[in-house]
Amino acid sequence: MTIEVGIIGGGAWGTALAQVQAVAGRKPLLWARESAVVSAINNEGENTPFLPDVDLHANVRATSDLDEVAAAKTLLLVTPAQHTRSVLQSIGAEKLAGKNLVLCAKGIEIETGELLSVIVHEVAPDATVAVLTGPTFAREIAKGLPSAVTVAAPDIATARALANDLGSKAFRPYASDDVAGAEVGGAIKNVLAIACGIVAGKQYGDSARAALLTRGMSEMMRMALALGGRRETLMGMCGMGDLVLTANSMQSRNFSLGYALGEGKTQADVLNTRTAVTEGVHTARAAKNLMQKLKIDLPVMSAVHAVLHEGQNVNTVIDTLLSRPFGDER
Repeated sequence: MTIEVGIIGGGAWGTALAQVQAVAGRKPLLWARESAVVSAINNEGENTPFLPDVDLHANVRATSDLDEVAAAKTLLLVTPAQHTRSVLQSIGAEKLAGKNLVLCAKGIEIETGELLSVIVHEVAPDATVAVLTGPTFAREIAKGLPSAVTVAAPDIATARALANDLGSKAFRPYASDDVAGAEVGGAIKNVLAIACGIVAGKQYGDSARAALLTRGMSEMMRMALALGGRRETLMGMCGMGDLVLTANSMQSRNFSLGYALGEGKTQADVLNTRTAVTEGVHTARAAKNLMQKLKIDLPVMSAVHAVLHEGQNVNTVIDTLLSRPFGDER
């Protein structure tokens, strides 16, 4: 079978993307590190470890051989953000040359503070980098429910071509040429979702959550602008759309973590029960480093970092936020 789309990452989101491609009549190949995932998909038609109770299309096939999946012209990179560099290095720049590398993970590399598109350029300079991001829950996408995402590439013609190659009737990509803006939206909304979860867990009410969403959106835009992104990009699927979804649903690992913290549970108690990565925890650390590098003050994101990585008490952090001087809206 000729591989039309390769998906690198066998978690729930990677599996959902493989399902989308298969249902659309394409031939996807999914790479997973875990042998149990490969076996379950190929033998049972279901990713039982990460996406149970979803019957997969017959064209969804899995492999543990990176070279096999790397034969595809278009590769969807769905590994956790902190592993993106090492996975690409394992394949090698020569094998990645000329390919479309579409970033589907949402995050910022902690060690360097770099967006994932920068990492792709460093590791595979002769590949075309793009970003696929937006308001999606893997289980809903895998079941074929309607959704929309942003597909961003350095030039709009490439973004439109990828939208046509990867989209379907139910999975609708909108093209953009703002890679930085799309990446910032996808990454930072996870940090803001944790903050909104904390507010919900503390039972502070809908008014407080609306205020936090609005101020968080402002912070997201300020970071995007500092990295060369555009404000209007963040008003689309990759910014406002993704934030509205992730910061308002217990299906979101980030929102549900924040909710538990607001109720008084510890971060370790929550994360020790999970098999999937909660990206906002890592992105909060990376975003803090990036804020310092860019010399911008983002109070909500700094507050989430203080709770997750500085050992500060939730109530103390909230009191500090509420004690800030009144300022102009921007």
